[in-house]
Amino acid sequence: MVHDRSTYTNGMKVIVNMHQVDLSTVDLNLLKLFEALVRERSVTQAGLRLGLSQPAASRALGRLRTMLGDRLLVRGKFGLELTPRGEALAGPVAKLLDDARGIIAPTVFDPASATGRFTIAAHDHLSLTVLAGLIVRFGRHAPELSLHIAQPAGDNVRLIEQGGADLALGIFNTLPGSLHRRDLYADSLVCVVRPEHPGLADGLSLERYVTLRHVAVTISGVGESAVDVALSALGLTRHVALRVPHFLAGAMLVADSDMILTLPSRLARLLAERLPLALLDLPLQVAPLSPAMIWHERYHRDPAHMWVRQQLVDVVAAFSCAAHGSLRSVAASQSGNRQRSAPAATDGGRADTAG
Repeated sequence: MVHDRSTYTNGMKVIVNMHQVDLSTVDLNLLKLFEALVRERSVTQAGLRLGLSQPAASRALGRLRTMLGDRLLVRGKFGLELTPRGEALAGPVAKLLDDARGIIAPTVFDPASATGRFTIAAHDHLSLTVLAGLIVRFGRHAPELSLHIAQPAGDNVRLIEQGGADLALGIFNTLPGSLHRRDLYADSLVCVVRPEHPGLADGLSLERYVTLRHVAVTISGVGESAVDVALSALGLTRHVALRVPHFLAGAMLVADSDMILTLPSRLARLLAERLPLALLDLPLQVAPLSPAMIWHERYHRDPAHMWVRQQLVDVVAAFSCAAHGSLRSVAASQSGNRQRSAPAATDGGRADTAG
């Protein structure tokens, strides 16, 4: 029996010719290698994940390509990249293997004896604010579990769909129906400058803000930032002197210059404890930020995944309880010079328990 099935790859409809296969002639273990290659984008690392040497993993990849009739992964600028057929197969293969694990896996998860690795996709600002507390909890309750932070891929939605990560942290808009979301907390934007900044003795007005040289952090590379959208609505623009991909790099550059950086308040307080930075109110109305975690339906009722998600919720609740002080109190603790900063508003962050 032969029939056609359609799938979509990079927006293009692909017709896949399907026919019945004698599974006794197929090495289904090769699908585990494919899953590991999708995650690791490295033959060596995928082999290590499965307990295979590099030569053995390379030979298995050759058999996998023969079995599926496609190269599946090819060398690219940043490691192995999926071919169109590889992309089309990534999600179905991940679901197939997860379903198989669900059939034979125990229904009870014991973190104290659990082993393995949990992969989270997150950009640096959420890694810095959330994941430090999570790894502490891993060490306390699940010492044999390890945590891996995946290389971000845009907003990470596609990464989750393809099984490249177990969980993603970020700010998400519309999501596919196969993904679940839970908001973590509410945050606002503030500004940081070096304490001795020569132009801010009288505080930070909107007029002064747009004349300063800005460091901008480009996260997903898609669309304008919330700050630039808000300024545009007022007929204003700012001078972005430098764009960087990471908030930590931006903060370090600001600490040694007369530039200014706008960033989430929780991260700003954390960085101000470690770098010579003064915090200032953003003199502009911008909608609050709502960081969330997302995961695929295939993991929704997985006991291990549920445990990790609850740990993240508990981490956020813990630092929300500690976040009732004002931004001024944090800034003032850094240096007497920081008292020249404009008064800052109290952060109203909370743990969102909807989910």
